[in-house]
Formats: sequence, C-alpha cells, structure tokens
Amino acid sequence: MRRLYKRFSAVDMTEGAPWKKLLLFTIPLLIGNVFQQLYSTVDAFFLGRYVGDNALAAIGGSMPIFFLILMLSMGVAMGAGIMASQYFGAKSREDLSHTIGTAITLTAVVGIFITVFGPLLTRRVLILLDTPEVILDDATLYMNVLLWGILGVAYFNMLSGLLRGLGEAIAPLLYLIITCLLNIALNFLFIVILRFGVFGAAIGTVMAQVFSSILCLRKLMQMRDVFDMGWRFLLPKKKYVTQVLKLGVPTGASQAIFAIAMMITQPLVNGFGEMFMAVNVIVMRIDGFVMMPIFSFGNAMMVYTGQNVGAEKMDRVNQGVKQCMRISVGTAIVLVAIILIFGRYVAGWFTDTQDVINLTMRMLWILAFGYITFSASNVLWGLIRGAGDAISPLWASVINSVIIRLPSAYLLVYLMGRPDALMYSLVISWTFGLIFAIIIFRIGKWRTKGLVHKVVLEEPESAG
Repeated sequence: MRRLYKRFSAVDMTEGAPWKKLLLFTIPLLIGNVFQQLYSTVDAFFLGRYVGDNALAAIGGSMPIFFLILMLSMGVAMGAGIMASQYFGAKSREDLSHTIGTAITLTAVVGIFITVFGPLLTRRVLILLDTPEVILDDATLYMNVLLWGILGVAYFNMLSGLLRGLGEAIAPLLYLIITCLLNIALNFLFIVILRFGVFGAAIGTVMAQVFSSILCLRKLMQMRDVFDMGWRFLLPKKKYVTQVLKLGVPTGASQAIFAIAMMITQPLVNGFGEMFMAVNVIVMRIDGFVMMPIFSFGNAMMVYTGQNVGAEKMDRVNQGVKQCMRISVGTAIVLVAIILIFGRYVAGWFTDTQDVINLTMRMLWILAFGYITFSASNVLWGLIRGAGDAISPLWASVINSVIIRLPSAYLLVYLMGRPDALMYSLVISWTFGLIFAIIIFRIGKWRTKGLVHKVVLEEPESAG
C-alpha cells in the first residue's frame, strides 16, 4: 500500500514520458471524481426514494444558483492552483509559500461574504426563475443550508486544488472517498431515519465537506518541505493577490457565465413542469459520471502544463496535449457507451416512475455526441489555463454562453415545444466550445503567459 501511495503521490510532470505522468496523476482524479459524483448523487437518491419526485425537483431548482456561487468562490482556488503548479515546477519556494498563504486568506474572505449575504437573496432569485410554488420552500431551505456551509465547500476545493498543483493527487482522493462514505451515512441518518427531508440532505453535505477540508489542510501542512507557512505568508501581498485574481477571476467568471446561462435557462426547465425538473436532476447526475472523468483530464493537463511552463519545457507541453487528447476522447467514448447501455437501470435508482425514466433516456441519447466534443475541448482549455492564459477562456465562455447557448435554447424550445430542445442547445454549445479551443490553441498566445519566465514563442503544433 505504501509503495502504491508513493507511486501516485507528488507527481513531478517535468520528467518522464508525458502520457505516463498524466495517467499517474489522472487515475486518482478519475477515481476521485467518480466519488465526487457519487457524493452529489447520494442526495438525489435518498430524496427520490424516500421523499418523492418533488424533493428531487426542489434540489434541481436550486442547484443553478448554488453552482453560480460555487464557481465564483472557486475563482480563488483555480488561480491559486495554476500559480502553485508553475512555482512548484520552477522550484520557487518563496513564491509558492506566498501563493498558498494568499489563497487561504482570500478563500476565507470570499466564503464569509457569501455566507452572510447569499441567503438574503435565495428566495427572491428562485421566484425570479419561476420555481413552482409547490417546491419553493424546500428549494429555498436546501439552498440556504448549503450557503451557510459554503466555507467548507470552498476550502475543500481550494486546498485540494493546491495539493494537486503540488503534484499530490492521491491524498485528495482518499479524503474524498472518506467524505463520500460519511455523506452516505449522514444522508441515511437525516433522511431515512430522522425524516429531515431536503434539510437533512443539505446538512449532511455541509458536514461532510467541512470534514474533508480539515483533512486537506492537515495534509498540506505535512508538505512543508516544499513551502513555508506563517503569518507573513497569510498576510496578502499585492503581487500574489494580483496574480491570484488575474488568473482566478477570469477562470471563475468563465465558469460563472456558464452557471448564469443555466439560471437563465432554468425557467425553460421549470416551464415543462415538476416531472421534467425531476428528469433534469437525474440526467445531470448521470451526466456527471461522464463529465467528471472528462474534467479530470482537463485538470491533469492544467497541472502538467503549469509545471512544464514553470520549468520552461514547452516541448513537453506539445507532446502532452496530443497524448492527453487521445486518452480523454477514448475514455469519453467508452463512458458514453456505458451510460447508453445501462442508463435506464441507473435512472431506476432514483424513481419508479416509468415516464421519468423514459424521458431521462431520451435526453441522454441527445447528449451522447456532445460528450465527445466536450472531452476534446476540455483538454485544450486545461492546457491554456495551465499556461497562465485565463482571458481567452473567459471570452470564449462569454461568446459560447451568451451568443450561442442562450439564444439556441430559447429558439429551439419555441420551435420544438419539447424539452429535447434544451439538450440540443447544450450539444451545439459544446461543439462551438471545441472550435473556439482549437482556434485559441493554434494562435498560440498562451505560450507567452508563464508567471516565472517569458518563454520563447514557438510555432504551435496541431492538437491532433
């Protein structure tokens, strides 16, 4: 066991075969993201089975709001993770120490702000989204409890991102598995035994996330052979705050724009009634089992690029993106085949209503092709962000969400009059996302964005 831990832990991606290093780093992420999705699926399973379809609809109606807030808070985590990977690759201990201290402090500031002011707006926003009256109270309660515990969620994302930036992928995986099992136990206690309903689902999630953030902080403190910690590092310096915000705000904003698009299309979901709202929750939970592995390769590519840009090894970046692309797309094809074959059985875990199961499968068949294009674009966006270019993905997100996703969703719903239209609009958006990623990759300005040294501009090679 110790040999296995050593093999997968603290991966230095600046040496060795790129595909081997990417796989060593990605395998724990893949396993972890499966557990992450299982973690978020537990709520839906227990609520759908022991409370009812309306409880599923309630958490579905509130999730776009929480996703938006989470993405805004994750800006700090994303920026700090990119910085940590580059400074780790450059072996710059002082810069790395300030980066970690700054991330810890900024996360506290952002988390406290959201905790105080977020719950004041929850119900009003849900009403603006045309949330059905029958689920409004439960959706508000679920959302507010998650916001009261946002610090636990924010610190877990930030600390695990820092650990991965340092090449440590196995510890966040172990903590996620422990936390997932804890969340299952808490949901069983609060929902099945104590009958707390959506409140029980939310409080179980918060308690488990707080526990996971404590475990991550403990592990980070054990890695002080590569960085220092003290009050002088926790007190933010302008240089590092600026770098975190320069990388994190655009990255978080690009994700937030996607979340805003989800919020703006939520009335379309709500307009098809409580049954489709429940279907949408099930689709998103199954969707996550495909998306999370895809995100794993994007995150691995981001850390890989950051370390090699910091070490000024651009040839390895070019090799790595080609190899990671093949692995990511191949994995997506396999996962799509699995959910199309077994999706009906998985949907049956959440509900016995056959109309809900049938509609869920119809949605998944539409999304299938889009997963392939999304897997390819995510690798390229990971490379671009890891190199330190956070602005290009932001502009691409604005164009994709505002100019393509939203108009296509509303137009297709108007023309088709069926919920299928929402899934078609997603596939269109993912396809354009790949086109934008290829264009930005080939232009090559991301090659000049390194934090440690300016690298020499080279002719970009094809991602294929």
